[in-house]
Amino acid sequence: MARLDGKIVVVTGGASGLGRSGATLMHAEGAVVVITDINAELGRETAAEVGENCLYLEHDVSQLDDWNRVFEQVIERYGRVDVLVNNAGIVVVADVEKTTLEEWRRVHSVGTDGTFFGIQLAIGAMRKTGGGSIINMSSLAGIMGYPLIFAYSASKGAIRSMTKSAAVYCAQNSFDIRVNSIHPGTIATPMVAGFSADVEDQGEDRVKLKIGQPDDVGHMMVYLASDESKFVSGSEFVIDSTASVTEGLVPG
Repeated sequence: MARLDGKIVVVTGGASGLGRSGATLMHAEGAVVVITDINAELGRETAAEVGENCLYLEHDVSQLDDWNRVFEQVIERYGRVDVLVNNAGIVVVADVEKTTLEEWRRVHSVGTDGTFFGIQLAIGAMRKTGGGSIINMSSLAGIMGYPLIFAYSASKGAIRSMTKSAAVYCAQNSFDIRVNSIHPGTIATPMVAGFSADVEDQGEDRVKLKIGQPDDVGHMMVYLASDESKFVSGSEFVIDSTASVTEGLVPG
């Protein structure tokens, strides 16, 4: 039997990058996958490539009305949500002095607000159907100091804390809902490529580090979505090939 046979999985920001990888791998393990993304053209294309039992829904995660609509459509069609992957996020390259209020609010509306809305609605839905797994995409930037992505780091730190708070809340109320966070290092995704280009435009020296692949993170999504992780909640999973624990740099 496939590891996620019959599970109903929602992946935000699923049209590309880490979301696309996770959606593809979870679908391969038997899940029914709903990809949500603000990019309708790419979302439909990705869903078609993933294959049968993969649905695309247009979704702006910064808008609570959109969240309500997505959950209503998924539950009406499939009856429940077993797994939510809060993956959608954006990055702005700016340090604490250069970050504008507009940039701060834009990053947090997608990353922080979007994750909050998702956690809240998923708990409400999963309580009614016996439980589930919520997987929040944080980052090494939510643990370590990254001066050039101030707003993004703050958002990912908030996601880390929200994860632990929600996990304890569910455990103390015996909801059988697990909440965990993933903290990738440098992964070869379109967002990271854009970030690297923006940093280079600012004249910053770049050190060539070991770069992971989206599936390195996607496989962790599969594990956290599966019943194999039934005793895992409130945990943070760092995927960085020692970047966060190394004295000096690990070459590529």
